[in-house]
Amino acid sequence: MSAPRTAITAAVNTALPAARTDLESLVRIPSIWADPTHHEDTRRSASAVAELARQSGAASVEVIAAEGGAPAVLAHWPAEHASAPTMLLYAHHDVQPTGDEKLWTSPPFEPTERNGRLYGRGAADDKAGVLLHLSVLRAFRSLPVGLPVNVTLFIEGEEESGSPTLPALLAQYHERLAADIIVIADSGNPATDVPALTTSLRGLVDCTVEVALLQHPVHSGVYGGPLGDALTTLCRLLATLHNDKGQVAVPGLVHGTARKLPEPHLDEAAFRDEAGVLDGVELLGTGTLAERLWYQPAIAVLGIDAPSVAQVANVLLPTARAAVSLRLAPGDDPARAQRSLTEYLRAHAPWGARVTVTPGTAAAPFELDPVGAVYDLARRTFAEAYGKAAVEIGIGGSIPFIGEFARSFPGAAVLVTGVGDPASRWHGIDESLHLGMFARAVLAEAFLLAELGATRA
Repeated sequence: MSAPRTAITAAVNTALPAARTDLESLVRIPSIWADPTHHEDTRRSASAVAELARQSGAASVEVIAAEGGAPAVLAHWPAEHASAPTMLLYAHHDVQPTGDEKLWTSPPFEPTERNGRLYGRGAADDKAGVLLHLSVLRAFRSLPVGLPVNVTLFIEGEEESGSPTLPALLAQYHERLAADIIVIADSGNPATDVPALTTSLRGLVDCTVEVALLQHPVHSGVYGGPLGDALTTLCRLLATLHNDKGQVAVPGLVHGTARKLPEPHLDEAAFRDEAGVLDGVELLGTGTLAERLWYQPAIAVLGIDAPSVAQVANVLLPTARAAVSLRLAPGDDPARAQRSLTEYLRAHAPWGARVTVTPGTAAAPFELDPVGAVYDLARRTFAEAYGKAAVEIGIGGSIPFIGEFARSFPGAAVLVTGVGDPASRWHGIDESLHLGMFARAVLAEAFLLAELGATRA
């Protein structure tokens, strides 16, 4: 027997104040695993999550890690009935670096509410996902019918570093992580009142490219003219990565179209406003906005090693290098794309410059086929909680671990949900969580658990 919707709603509303308090406590911990100086903070964050799981009634809680990897939390809640299905609830407790903290309106690790949004690094990505799951479990703990499904909570600690040791964890703890349904709360919604199921994600490869022209710096006046400088040469090389329309010029990459997904309406004016595009700046590429965001490759130069303007010397630079990021369309292969990018950069070196390309991260794109009873239940319960129909969306970013879960548990239905919205500014300055949307997300997941428990054999 499942709990009535009114009882579930009341239990969720009761759980929300504690969720807000606990989320703020987690945000105060700078768990930036990508920065070795914050490894101890990340361990402290894992310990805090483990303690929250214990307080939320978990039957077992353990902090785990693969060799050289970040700490993750693994916890279990048994259902009231042995025949109930098992759900694996995923989120991550590590966060991105803050960038220049002076640009934040309020300190990144001091959670601050403004206009119904909670600001702070990790407030949305993805410590809100941690509290989303825990709030649902707390709500059912207070109901007389108990938990309708078996739950495994897995909170990773290195997602923002590309999840390098996740395959080892999935192999080592495969039996304890096995589930019928996997809910990954690390995506977003197109609006704060519109729920979404994410069904496609782009992949990623990146590299460092270095150009070299000289053995050492030389005077720009004495030698300038016949000799080029490395920074200008690098800029010319990077400029070839796009054609005049802003499309990626590297050959051999997959350029998809929105064939499988009924394309939701993406408003260009709203997109420009959300991204902070300056007046008069053109959008790149061709095709619909959804196709350019979700189904086509994208290249960005993320950084250049060069002297600062304040420290410049009047010399021709002998070498210069840049970090290049390439997002891959669904259906592309990271190894092949990395080769295509490397060969392109080497082939387009201006003026005979020596080019060295060092490959970096590689993550496969992923596409879900949201068909079946679990997806139907998710659409229905999410619509009930939000008051608007759920939509299927793609994401231009990359979440490599989703493919790892799908390969490790091929029989499980994978739902990719989340508590971000276009104003959340994940990875950026002034990251934030819309508190009203968070409440709706908790209610939606609670309704889903209730419905899945009602379908037990």
